[in-house]
Amino acid sequence: MDSKLAADAFQALSQETRVRLLRLLAEAGPNGLGAGEIGRRLSVPQSTMSFHLAALEQAGLLQAAKRGRHVIYAVRFAGLRALLSFVTETCCGGRPDPGGDLARLLPDETEVPAPAFMPAFNVLFLCTRNSARSIMAEAILRQVGGGRFNAYSAGSAPGEAPLPAVLEKLRSLGHDVSKLRSKSWWEFMRPEAPRMDFFITLCDAPGEPCPEIGDRAVTGFWPLPDPALFTGTQIERGVLLNQVYGALRRRIDAFCGLPFASLDRMAVKVRLDEIGISTPAMA
Repeated sequence: MDSKLAADAFQALSQETRVRLLRLLAEAGPNGLGAGEIGRRLSVPQSTMSFHLAALEQAGLLQAAKRGRHVIYAVRFAGLRALLSFVTETCCGGRPDPGGDLARLLPDETEVPAPAFMPAFNVLFLCTRNSARSIMAEAILRQVGGGRFNAYSAGSAPGEAPLPAVLEKLRSLGHDVSKLRSKSWWEFMRPEAPRMDFFITLCDAPGEPCPEIGDRAVTGFWPLPDPALFTGTQIERGVLLNQVYGALRRRIDAFCGLPFASLDRMAVKVRLDEIGISTPAMA
């Protein structure tokens, strides 16, 4: 573990509820606990608990596995062991201290098998047709998210396919477009769908409908013009498309740079909306 990862882990733990949460799951052992049970035992609302769980998971201290329709959380003892080893490895000139190696006191192998891991944050970008803005946002986050995010997109009235000009633009910038398709947001309302941590709406028209997303996800509003409605010459439309792409890239870069481990749910919501306001929509 390097200094940056250790600092991120300690930052994630610099909040009382998360320390209590980690202690509770350490007591539960490898079998872990469901999010609802954790919230009940700690007397923390489910929406708030989900955010704390995601922050600790992103810091490498928790892991999640889906068992049937439930998500079970457990301490990632390998991550905790690495953190303790990093702190104590220079102790006493390299000689074991009188208390022994703290990291060795942790269980050797109690983690859920790797294929069961879930990503720290799932992000769904929404717009009307899911043919341009949200498609570009999905592709950008996949490329720049550094493995910390799973990116998805959907629309309220999806078109048949992404705009050819959008796919051409993404290809020219090195994005993988092989899995991009226009789809309805109802795909993500099904019980078997991945649970979203963020819903970011890109429509610029007021009064756009939104799905019932429950109280888990943090919502954001980043309005941008719809490239499907651009008029003018091919060159003029191309310039506008470049501007939309650039705006999305700036906003997603800002989003990826948020210190999630040190922010609570409401603070992240504020920062998310600020990105939509303070980052220029068109340059």
